[in-house]
Amino acid sequence: MNEQKLELYDHVMPALESKKSEFHVYQYTSVTEADIWNYCMKKKWKNKDVKEMRIYEIVNDILSTSPAKYMTHTQIEESRTSNWFSQLNQDELQVLLQNNINEGQQIQRSTDLEEL
Repeated sequence: MNEQKLELYDHVMPALESKKSEFHVYQYTSVTEADIWNYCMKKKWKNKDVKEMRIYEIVNDILSTSPAKYMTHTQIEESRTSNWFSQLNQDELQVLLQNNINEGQQIQRSTDLEEL
């Protein structure tokens, strides 16, 4: 974080702490102030220059963040960045894909036979 954003982050820390406490009430105990800040930066303020925003706007956005919207965003981001096949080596991935190709060909053949 650059110095201005870090100063702003420190300035709105009470709002972030309050929101974190609310998340903990809803059993989202792993959420931190930094997580909420990053959510706001990536989602709520994506197209805004945070350095130009008023403090009350920033605090309002933080305090109006719902746990449901935060969790939805987090899950979507996780699914976008996950590499589901990272544990497979090249041979295993080839076998996996080959099996699907063979099954697809078998399904197509049986469909063709039904049409006759």
